[in-house]
Amino acid sequence: MLHELAKEYRIFLLFNANKVYDRQILKGIGDFLQMHHLNWNIYLSDNLCWDSNDRENLYCDGMIANCDDHLIDNLIKQHSYPIVGVGASFHCFQEFHSIPYVASDNEALVKSAFDHLCSKGLKQFALYSYPPNRLTRFAYEREIAFEKITKQKNYPSYIYRGLTMNLDNWQTNLKNLTEWLNSLPKHVGIIAVNDAKARHILQVSKQLNKTIPDECCLIGIDNEEVINYLSNGCLSTVTQGTEEMGYQAAGLLHQMLEGKTVKIKQILVPPKQIIERQSTDYRSIEDPLVIQAIHYIRNYACKKIKVEHVVNSLHLSRSNLEGRFKQEFNKTIHEVIYEEKLKHAQYLLSYTKMPLAKISEQCGYASLQYFYHLFN
Repeated sequence: MLHELAKEYRIFLLFNANKVYDRQILKGIGDFLQMHHLNWNIYLSDNLCWDSNDRENLYCDGMIANCDDHLIDNLIKQHSYPIVGVGASFHCFQEFHSIPYVASDNEALVKSAFDHLCSKGLKQFALYSYPPNRLTRFAYEREIAFEKITKQKNYPSYIYRGLTMNLDNWQTNLKNLTEWLNSLPKHVGIIAVNDAKARHILQVSKQLNKTIPDECCLIGIDNEEVINYLSNGCLSTVTQGTEEMGYQAAGLLHQMLEGKTVKIKQILVPPKQIIERQSTDYRSIEDPLVIQAIHYIRNYACKKIKVEHVVNSLHLSRSNLEGRFKQEFNKTIHEVIYEEKLKHAQYLLSYTKMPLAKISEQCGYASLQYFYHLFN
């Protein structure tokens, strides 16, 4: 028996999907459409970015719009057809939109990053943010959350609002960031308001020879894959519930199109998960020589190094360095090298599509057969 085709609705999706945040929201919308077999005639520009020149031609039956873009936010206030907004949450509920609004919970995002750093034993924290700007309201909201959380815990905290990076201020921004990073105490946990800002920290820390995560820990927000690739796959991050945001927004719009009353005005979507990588693999190490040794091991563990290579890099006797490792970790240097190789292999298995043979080779294992044995 054939089912009657669902009524067609003309739907506009107003997004600037040059970031993973928007793309994943769009995926969530698509998931809802496929799950419910809806007949939406969707307009989304070919480059996935809303063109402000189209503002005079926005006739449609309904719309889902990214309200973090202030131009889109201003535009949707001029129309009366069903609209669902998505975007960042606000610490003050009076600032939420009058339309149904699905928000990424900024306080929960920062709390997840903070709790992750706390679990490493850290007791002082810093936030790297943006200067106040209509385009970066999310960063301001994350600052508010950071200040609230650290104040409640009575932990020392530091905030730096860098410049919005562009070609003209690139070097100045890095210089200023270098000075701030250098002013922070050791063993501080740094939360970057997004992965792009976290990458700046990684970049500057190399120039300062400030080892992450041994001297300070770093976590971003977004799980932006491109940023992670540019950071050698080492950045820990909080994954937002963006696909859930898209799914929920599509569900609300569907109800409105069907003439149902939508009583919910704001839905806060919590973070999805913490993805832990090297930048928060923190060990509270006091011995500066052990910190140097660990940094060497992290850089070269997959290059088939042996204990002698680590010892020679520091110009110490083996017995001296082994004693220091025993005191800091209650482990041998060989055990730490083995663990670092294994962690890198686990990361590649979990987050890449590289063939097993290539992973085995890249991690410095003697044979594919031995590699299979490790994970069986």
